[in-house]
Amino acid sequence: MSVSGQSGLFRFISQGRNGIIVEAFSDKKRSFINASSKVSSLEDIAVFTSEEEVPLKQVLKSIFEHENGGPAPDPKSSPEELKAFMEKILPTYDHERVYLSDIKKLVSWYNTLLSLNMLSFEEEPAAEKTEGEPAVEETAKKAPAAKKKTAKPKTQK
Repeated sequence: MSVSGQSGLFRFISQGRNGIIVEAFSDKKRSFINASSKVSSLEDIAVFTSEEEVPLKQVLKSIFEHENGGPAPDPKSSPEELKAFMEKILPTYDHERVYLSDIKKLVSWYNTLLSLNMLSFEEEPAAEKTEGEPAVEETAKKAPAAKKKTAKPKTQK
């Protein structure tokens, strides 16, 4: 996950009272992130293009294929080099809404995930329905009816 205002990527550890506890991939330090902070799962992030938004996973896969599984350019490379790299990876990216800082962050995230061996682009197999099995359980089991309690007369002490 990504936390607004903090550099790097984080792993969710636990739910806290007023926020979450995360662990930084870079130094394995755990920290508390307040509920008012903006936290984004990498699955929810997309890159603007001229047609539509492209999910981050698809962009990372494109980088992986372009670099043959190797690292991307250094995020501190020249702006021209980073923009040219982005043009090769995603030719239709929106030049007005994708800033140089976004490209640097994308390259940095890719290199971090690659170094941690966390890039997996295998398609998940679709759940196969076997013949004779209903897709959703059609009959629900009824819970046994609760026994009625009879009120006992109160006795005076």
